[in-house]
Amino acid sequence: MIKRRGCSCTKDDFLPEHSFQSWNNYLNALKEIPSRFVDRVAARSQDEVELHEVKARSHNEMIKMLTGWDLIWFGVGSLIGAGIFVLTGHEAKEDAGPAVVLSYLIAGIAALLSVLCYIEFAIEIPVAGGSFAYLKVELGEFMAFLAGGNILLEYILSGAALARAWTSYFATLCDHKPDEFRVIAASLSKNFNQLDPIAVVVVAVISVLAVTSTKVSSRVNLFASIIHMAVIMFVVIVGLTKLDMENYKPFTPYGVKGVFRASAVLFFGFVGFDAVSTMAEETKHPSKDIPFGLIGSMFIAIVSYCLLAITLCLMQPYLTLDSDAPFSMAFQRAGVGWAKYIVDIGALKGMTTVLLVNAIGQARYLTHIARTHMLPPWFAHVNSTFGTPVNATIVMLLITAIIALFTDLIVLSNLLSVSTLVMFMMVPVALLVRRYYRPHLTSHNNKLKLVFSIAFILTSAIASAVYWNFSGSNWMGYLVIISIWFITTLFLRLFVPQARYPKAWGVPLMPWVASASIFINIFLLGSIDKDSFVRFGIWTAILIVYYLLFGLHASYDIARAMDDLAIQDSKNLIMMERGS
Repeated sequence: MIKRRGCSCTKDDFLPEHSFQSWNNYLNALKEIPSRFVDRVAARSQDEVELHEVKARSHNEMIKMLTGWDLIWFGVGSLIGAGIFVLTGHEAKEDAGPAVVLSYLIAGIAALLSVLCYIEFAIEIPVAGGSFAYLKVELGEFMAFLAGGNILLEYILSGAALARAWTSYFATLCDHKPDEFRVIAASLSKNFNQLDPIAVVVVAVISVLAVTSTKVSSRVNLFASIIHMAVIMFVVIVGLTKLDMENYKPFTPYGVKGVFRASAVLFFGFVGFDAVSTMAEETKHPSKDIPFGLIGSMFIAIVSYCLLAITLCLMQPYLTLDSDAPFSMAFQRAGVGWAKYIVDIGALKGMTTVLLVNAIGQARYLTHIARTHMLPPWFAHVNSTFGTPVNATIVMLLITAIIALFTDLIVLSNLLSVSTLVMFMMVPVALLVRRYYRPHLTSHNNKLKLVFSIAFILTSAIASAVYWNFSGSNWMGYLVIISIWFITTLFLRLFVPQARYPKAWGVPLMPWVASASIFINIFLLGSIDKDSFVRFGIWTAILIVYYLLFGLHASYDIARAMDDLAIQDSKNLIMMERGS
């Protein structure tokens, strides 16, 4: 049904489905948008379909070569980026003071709850699509497509921002200003006229590594991550020789609200595990390696972040911290200015490994979405030589390089959105559905109880975010909101029986962990700026238009073709039985 694709670029490589074979077919498909939309929104995929049928559309297998240790170092590479050397000082100075260590701890715990939900899915559905595949199985392809499309944009924009920042840090390391390493194009408008060829070169090198082999990328990432951990230990050890306990007074100058406000910003230092979950398809023993890799990397990240936060605030009073280069300036003021070069090397390494892991993750997202034909199936091709999704990797990084060449870092920072937190909220919702609902087995009453419980968990979480922003001074309001969340989760635990249990590894303390993850992620959404929500809305609208014009019809045709194939197989089986 689906022809083999290599590097060809014919129409059938991009639009092979029946609806796109002629203009007449396409017009007829557009007329059927309402009925087709209802059909696909109601449809749910199955674990076996994602694991075998959908994965087979790439024609070649991704090579299973990753171990738990590989995943740990991929996680460290994606989690501990350059942001730790910038965000810590900014949030300590502006929001939390020395209590920024508590902000990191809260953000780390919130991320760990999401990690646990990801692990259960990644073990049972170890495919390249990551959270897109999980949502497709439990919440349907439309919700999965919207979430996956937003995550893809996040990967591209964050990759472009990191590439631009790489040039800035490299210039600082060479004792130059970043603008000296860029080319001014006077004919272009402001914020788009500082061309960054170094950023393009960095993305090109990352592309070669990501395409060549996941194992080669793992080895490069391991080497770089070891260097980064050495830099972190250097910063902590040397920094603590310059400590002054008086700098820790007062510990919480901005109060509890400041601590949580900083947590919402610092949470983004922990979001790299999403890319690691997309490598499940290339993991040798998912049931053992995935929990070991994800939990291990999260533990290393939380400890590293907290140690660095403690060190920085003991070295220098929080009000005097430099917002752009806090560690470099702290060492300089402490009389060890030469240490700033080591910090810059650590920052460069951090950005490099985050770029590498993001490149691998975004290509695998795109690959699995293309396997469903909601994006052109040309992107789903896995190269037989390298065992990697070459087409998806090159195209995604080409777009990243183009954006990084023209677009100023400030513009990119303002475009980064709420997509990641929305995804982290949707995955535990999908896990609740997976554990407590099975079609044709769960009774109508239990289904209503589940819907009621999820609705109240979401409502209480949204109420907490709104209350935080508009009238959060009275703690009685939080007590009421949290009580509603607690009672609802307890109701789900006591009165709705689980319809499915995990086969190998499951999230402990269900439904408490999943419910708490939903609540915390939505609560943190309340601290995101308005521009990010506007961007999220505009891009989501574009995704909906694309889905209605193209993705819906391709997916519908594939589903009908598979149904026809199943019917034909049944007829052939009956004929064989009659003949015998």
